[in-house]
Amino acid sequence: MEAKQWTVQVYISEDGDDTCARAVLTTRDDTGLTGTGRAHRNPADPSVPEIGDELAAARALADLAGKLAVVTQRDIAEIASSPAPGRSW
Repeated sequence: MEAKQWTVQVYISEDGDDTCARAVLTTRDDTGLTGTGRAHRNPADPSVPEIGDELAAARALADLAGKLAVVTQRDIAEIASSPAPGRSW
């Protein structure tokens, strides 16, 4: 059995109290799908950049998962609406 590998890269950028993340899924056939997430630190909270990174990344990955689920549902619907192949015997 051949193992398949998909890659997810998460890119994080910070601008003051705002953190943005982009999660990019690349499949073996170079199909790409992107999820995004943001986090904003309340000025009353202590400055802990790792927390903003984690929250923005988690939101980007959740967005990516949701988009992948939509693509999967469309693919299933497309196959289900196709006529069954004829028998050759």
